[in-house]
Amino acid sequence: MIFAIFALTLNDKGFLNPNNLLNIVRQTAMIAVMAIAMTFVLSSGEIDLSVGAVAGLASVTAAMAIAAGGIFFGVAAGLATGIAVGVFNGLLTTRIGIPSFLTTLAMMGIAKGVAMWISGTAAVPIINPGYSWLFGGGSIGIVPVLLLWMLGLGAVGHFVLKRTTFGRRVLATGGGETAARYSGIDTSSVKFRVLVISSMAAALAGMLYAGRLQSGRFQLGEGDELSVIAAAVLGGTSLFGGYGTVIGTIVGALMIGLINNGLILMGLEFSQQLIARGGIIILAVALSQKRN
Repeated sequence: MIFAIFALTLNDKGFLNPNNLLNIVRQTAMIAVMAIAMTFVLSSGEIDLSVGAVAGLASVTAAMAIAAGGIFFGVAAGLATGIAVGVFNGLLTTRIGIPSFLTTLAMMGIAKGVAMWISGTAAVPIINPGYSWLFGGGSIGIVPVLLLWMLGLGAVGHFVLKRTTFGRRVLATGGGETAARYSGIDTSSVKFRVLVISSMAAALAGMLYAGRLQSGRFQLGEGDELSVIAAAVLGGTSLFGGYGTVIGTIVGALMIGLINNGLILMGLEFSQQLIARGGIIILAVALSQKRN
């Protein structure tokens, strides 16, 4: 419905132009990558507020490592950043018992601070065409590489959540942790793993940001945590655990991209865009919850 409204009202401003639609995909891909992992986190009854800051930190560590040792060293450093943050979040949440909301909220500040510190608040350039092509800047014909990343990870996420034992355990943990524990499921292990997966996905999104913009910056991913959670909820994933859908999450991410793009083409001021975007998301979530 949102797509149809924008198509009818903004057709003369190029909304349906293929280049504009491909730009929506490029701008949305990183949100979708993080939201796919967030689907697992929310389905398990937890939340991760640190994904945006982790994306920025991973973009900086990957860029610095590429400058020091090349593309493979950079990719390894970026993913290692995500794993380290995820392990930290997971241990604090499952072993010490700090709610994931507070753990990841604190990690948001820590990750951003570390990224600012090691980069000196300056952009770290990436002078590696191979990395830039593979992680965000390339295309195969008219198909952006970012679309392939989004669809590939979406297919894997959908299969894992719906067709594997781990996916069923994630849903069971979020649906009723006590019942899941009595059924023999190690709920602490499930929550630990989904938090690690979330941070790794955020690190990958940060590397995609860096590849597209050819630089690592601490600002990359700033504020994305709200869009990521909104994308998952818009797609039908429950904020209270027990149900999630990766396909719906990708649709939710694309919906946010459509909203952002449409409001810009309307010529609204940034303050007006924020108001309209919030109102549309509230309406969409309300309709989704009523349907459920």
